[in-house]
Amino acid sequence: MDLSKILAISGKPGLYRLISRTKTGAIVESLVDGKRMPVFQSDKISSLNEISMFTMSDDYPLRKVFSNMFVKENHQPISDEVKNASKADLFAYFGQVLPDMDTERVHASDMKKAISWYNLLLSKDLVDDKADDEPADENAETNNQNENKE
Repeated sequence: MDLSKILAISGKPGLYRLISRTKTGAIVESLVDGKRMPVFQSDKISSLNEISMFTMSDDYPLRKVFSNMFVKENHQPISDEVKNASKADLFAYFGQVLPDMDTERVHASDMKKAISWYNLLLSKDLVDDKADDEPADENAETNNQNENKE
């Protein structure tokens, strides 16, 4: 699963596919509605390959979390009942997907966002059970990279 060209943009809902780079930023396409728009170097942009979730031992790449969800859900979307569940139920669900999760540093909002992103990526056939240890395209980094963790 290569998520290097799938972007999360701070302050904008949903996920975006990198279409091309420009001198001042990039052109992206929304995975939700297919609309294209420019993003600039001043925007906070993260490739999904750069995002990970905290565990007690090490950070766990988001692509592996999605792969675990894909297997657990038997290649199906996660129901809204899980996404809208109580905080305790969300932690119980993610305890199955990411057993070593750091419950002190991972918040319910992070888990809800991961579920939303998983469902969106699944609807676009961008999720599978092959979470390679290394991203396929290490050079597909975005402008104004950050090391924010989910």
